[in-house]
Amino acid sequence: MANQFVVQLKNEPGAMAVLAESLAARGVDLRAIGGGGIGGAGHVIMTTADDDATRHVLDEGAYVYVEGESILAEVDDRPGGMARLSRALADAGVNIYGHLFLGRWGDRAMFAFVVDRPDVARPILERKG
Repeated sequence: MANQFVVQLKNEPGAMAVLAESLAARGVDLRAIGGGGIGGAGHVIMTTADDDATRHVLDEGAYVYVEGESILAEVDDRPGGMARLSRALADAGVNIYGHLFLGRWGDRAMFAFVVDRPDVARPILERKG
């Protein structure tokens, strides 16, 4: 899977439009996207078809962002699945920069995480599946 980008945005009309238009102008295809905002701060979490072009757009636009490897995790799709997974990461001292929900298949849910310590997180996320 491509890298994941967590990008700070102002929480105001048009902030997402400007970013999406800049990516489109460079021919960057969005593969997965999520985000939100509270107060004056917002963010978008995304994967694209072209990490290099995405990085160029973000740097050129002077965006504050974190880029990292997308680590896939499959968990039981029932109450507590995310709680157990995020607690295991926290107990190991891993900070979650962002995560994307990728979908549900039967009784399983798939997520992609970007974290500050992928070497520590990878075995935790893989065994939680």
